[in-house]
Amino acid sequence: MPDKTQVVSRLDSGHPAHARDAILDLQARVNQSIIGQERVVERLIIALLANGNVLIEGLPGLAKTRAIKSLAQNLEAEFSRIQFTPDLLPSDVTGGEIYRSDGQGGGTFEFRQGPVFGNLILADEINRAPAKVQSALLEAMEERQVTVAGKRYTLPDLFMVLATENPIEQEGTYPLPEAQMDRFLMHVRIDYPSDGDEVKVLRLVRDENASGGTSSASPPKIPQRAIFDARAEIDRINSAEAIESYMVGLIAATRRPVEYGDKLKQWIAIGASPRGSLALDRTSRVQAWLRGRDYVVPEDVQAVAHDCLRHRVSLSYEASADGVKPDDVIDEIIRQVAVAT
Repeated sequence: MPDKTQVVSRLDSGHPAHARDAILDLQARVNQSIIGQERVVERLIIALLANGNVLIEGLPGLAKTRAIKSLAQNLEAEFSRIQFTPDLLPSDVTGGEIYRSDGQGGGTFEFRQGPVFGNLILADEINRAPAKVQSALLEAMEERQVTVAGKRYTLPDLFMVLATENPIEQEGTYPLPEAQMDRFLMHVRIDYPSDGDEVKVLRLVRDENASGGTSSASPPKIPQRAIFDARAEIDRINSAEAIESYMVGLIAATRRPVEYGDKLKQWIAIGASPRGSLALDRTSRVQAWLRGRDYVVPEDVQAVAHDCLRHRVSLSYEASADGVKPDDVIDEIIRQVAVAT
């Protein structure tokens, strides 16, 4: 495999690098600016290649916004940021029609695009806006279009919503509608870095402040074409019938927990929708592709199961009262559901 300098050289010379080389280079660049969050960065790459949206949940100061901005800065893409607040209006997201006078007593209405008309959309603190604003994203996230005044406007081919959410602040926040949660391909949780990584964060920020945040030799951005080429390769990844049955089996366990013992029966109130199966299929193919394989193995499915299902499984009151977390439920499902041979 070519090293990073070879990939950058080929990009800079105008010759398209192999899609996987370019994507691994993109992942390496983001990891350089987001210390100790390699797993989160990989999840962002997986969601991007799977053509899905991602919800990142974590405490303040854990580089949620920085990770998303770093991805946008290293990719040939238009970046838009929407700061969600209680007074935000749907038109602040989608855009709206404005009246333009012709100076002769007449005029016409003209559509002005909102920030959702970009490639990478940062929906910062998405749970701070009321449901009517959050619902403005539903059509965009699922159908890649918006409808304003009865007219449909298509979003770019490369489109991804990356939303952030603070799990502890409740004042001035609104729970996301279940229909919107299901639109997120993955729900990623970000944790504190290790002590050693936090020392590296201190040094990185100090160096950035000393240099004014600029670099004299910034590598060329990864072209969008690399993303589309990678997606075409991922579409050809083989998923055997046994793997498909395994993915469906994991989802079925969330819907019929009574068949898997008292634990799951008591823990699960509502199971995952068919979007859960689709999410497992799409992301496990990307996982296999990133590992250099042209086929999916059970470990690929298990690696992405928590991020694909933790927001699609509703826990019972008993489970919440006992401190059971969605990840505990998914761990138990993976333990019980066997791979067909």
